[in-house]
Formats: sequence, C-alpha cells, structure tokens
Amino acid sequence: MTKNDQRLRKMLETERRELLDAISHYEVLARQKKPGLGNHMADDGTEAFDQAASLALHRNEQILLSQVEAALTRMDKGEYGACERCGNEIDFDRLVAVPYAELCIRCQLYVEEAPRGNGTKR
Repeated sequence: MTKNDQRLRKMLETERRELLDAISHYEVLARQKKPGLGNHMADDGTEAFDQAASLALHRNEQILLSQVEAALTRMDKGEYGACERCGNEIDFDRLVAVPYAELCIRCQLYVEEAPRGNGTKR
C-alpha cells in the first residue's frame, strides 16, 4: 500500500466515523422529539419544517455512508481508484476531493449531462 493509498484510506475512515456520529445524532434527536401540537400554528409549522430538514440531512448522511463503505470495500478488493464505467484510473486529485468517487471526472460529467437513462454505467 502506497502513502497515497494510506492517505485515502485514512480520509475514508475519518469520513465514515464522522458520518456515523452524525447519523447517531439525528437518530437521538428523532427519539427525543415528542409528537404533538404546539401552542401556535407557526410553532407547529416550524417544527414540521425542522423535522423535514433533519430527515433529509439524515438520509443524505446515510447515502454518503454507503458510498464511503463501498469505496473501502473496493479498496480492500484492490479495485479502488478505477472508474466503474470506463475502467480508467481516477485522477488522484479527484480522489482527494471526493474519496468515495466511483467514476473518473470524464464519465461523471457524461453521466450528469446525459439525458435520463442514457448516462448509466455500462
């Protein structure tokens, strides 16, 4: 394992710990919230908005966690750093910026810009 590989693994493991902490925090908050009506309609609306925002953030953290864990699995299998679409090597700077990246920048741009259903992995 090279120094760069070790650096990326450490970044992924740190990201995983932070995501697990954040997910745990959202779950604790959800258990502490008591359902019911407040004293004022505006308070109820604010609480509903806060709950929806927390739920969205919680779901985003879960998605990121699955991407980080998939990257660690690819690393363990020796498949990390290869684009899952074209097979080319993912640029190291991209991996530093997005250590759980599955696609090289060229394929990522293609997938994002392609009409729905046409930019999927091969």
